[in-house]
Amino acid sequence: MSIWWSLHLRREAASVPLARRLLIGTMETAGVDPDVSFDLSLALTEACANAVEHGGAAAPGSTAGAYRVTAYLDGEKCRIEVADSGPGFPKASRGRTAATPARQTAAHTDEHGRGLCLIRELADHVHCGNRPGRGAVISFDKILKWREDTPLVTA
Repeated sequence: MSIWWSLHLRREAASVPLARRLLIGTMETAGVDPDVSFDLSLALTEACANAVEHGGAAAPGSTAGAYRVTAYLDGEKCRIEVADSGPGFPKASRGRTAATPARQTAAHTDEHGRGLCLIRELADHVHCGNRPGRGAVISFDKILKWREDTPLVTA
């Protein structure tokens, strides 16, 4: 079984629940285990919140104030990609590249700074990078587990 969808959303907080609900509905219909669905929906929420918060001013020639969410459920894996049209991940010091933002730990009193850490904990594989002149993209994968009563999974 293979399912995919893509959304182009405004960089507004109200867009985040829309993407999350669509992902949860897709996974529920496909028969994905609720625990896996929860992990992926939380990771998606963090990635979308980052795009809304940090997407910044659009690069020349891009769609201002928008971001894109694409989800692929293919066989035993789900891949989610969130791309914005902002300035991208900043280059960090000490030789880090934009494709590997520094792993920072937020203080327990901070209200921000945990999104990428949460995504890394919830997903099996995470990649953060920049699309030259077009913003940042984060993609993450997770191996799927299925409910026992799943009609769409072939044995």
